[in-house]
Amino acid sequence: MGKIPETNSAIQKALSVLEVVAQEIRPLSVVDISAELGLPRQTVHRVIRQLEELDLLRKDPSRERYHIGERLLALALCTISSSQNTRRTHGILQGLVEEVKETCNIGMLDGHQIIYIDRVECDWPLRVQLKAGSHVPVHCTAIGKLLLAYQDKDAQDRLLRTSNLQKFTKYTITQPEHLEAQLDQIVAQGYSINNQEDAIGLIAMAVPVRDPQGDVVAGLAVHAPEPRFSIAKAIKQLPLFRQAAERIGQAMFESD
Repeated sequence: MGKIPETNSAIQKALSVLEVVAQEIRPLSVVDISAELGLPRQTVHRVIRQLEELDLLRKDPSRERYHIGERLLALALCTISSSQNTRRTHGILQGLVEEVKETCNIGMLDGHQIIYIDRVECDWPLRVQLKAGSHVPVHCTAIGKLLLAYQDKDAQDRLLRTSNLQKFTKYTITQPEHLEAQLDQIVAQGYSINNQEDAIGLIAMAVPVRDPQGDVVAGLAVHAPEPRFSIAKAIKQLPLFRQAAERIGQAMFESD
């Protein structure tokens, strides 16, 4: 992001501030944003205050740093999950389901939860039926743990500290320190596993979906009853899922 002239309009300044904050993994201070844009601190502070009032930016409660707000996140989710983008990715997801014969979905972080932006159900009568737009927990789902793993440390700590780490089964991990250890392993191996953590008898595997800059923006997951589709069987399908995730990432961001 280059510097912008002081004569730019208020909306241009606001957009520039949002772009700077959205492109950084860590929360930014007024000093950081001012230096990046070449704007006076008082100007940046005024713009940030207005963006806070609109819930487009949110201040970290423990310090004077800012990250994207719930309203901006919701707007981004609506954009990516629009019918135009869904058409591009749905065919890829459908083809994957036809090949593996199990339900697959694409999910993104939405606050303290995961929202499914696209989902294709398998034909088996025994399956969990959820629709695109459904929300599931972060701490006990494959996509949730995957996307949590690729957050920066501050964001991880904030989510773990403020989330309700509810215990759904005897396998649900509710201790933040145990989850943190698993998150490091997920990044190292490049995929996450849900071993009956939100429902007994159901397993899932998720791989990252990346934007053109290589940042993880979503997760692609398969889930199924464990007797029919074991974790070992899912891991054998990793090359197929990684290839599909790469195609989905390209389709999400390509223009007509």
